[in-house]
Amino acid sequence: MKAIKQIITTTIAIFACMSFATAGGWTTNLDTALSSAKKNKKFVLAQFTGSDWCPPCMMIHDKVFSKSSFTGPASKKFILVKIDMPKANKSLTLKNRKVMRDYKVTGVPTVLLFGDDGREFSRFGAAQYPTVDGFLDKLREELKKKDMD
Repeated sequence: MKAIKQIITTTIAIFACMSFATAGGWTTNLDTALSSAKKNKKFVLAQFTGSDWCPPCMMIHDKVFSKSSFTGPASKKFILVKIDMPKANKSLTLKNRKVMRDYKVTGVPTVLLFGDDGREFSRFGAAQYPTVDGFLDKLREELKKKDMD
């Protein structure tokens, strides 16, 4: 009985982690990320994307978001969240379309930055910063602006 209980507990923990974390340090649940940010005193970077149909989204993924030279430094201050609207996964698109509406995101690729208080403090088009260094510079600039408020 003890072994079964341990297996069930381990299985639940694995599925919980899988729903929060994805490859490359990106999560897929904005609400969970915002809650975690509050607990861990971190910011949240939410990217809204159309991974299988949007050329600028695919470009910024390939050149920036998929690179460990980006995710490593960015994840020190930010919880990284990917809100995807892929044509190949209608149920995911429907779920994430609601998130887009809730945050009034009208196009992709768009990035929203949130403080540890859960409030948005910046939004911008991700494709404007097509290099790792350029994107990290933009994040530093936005954090400096937030500190001045």
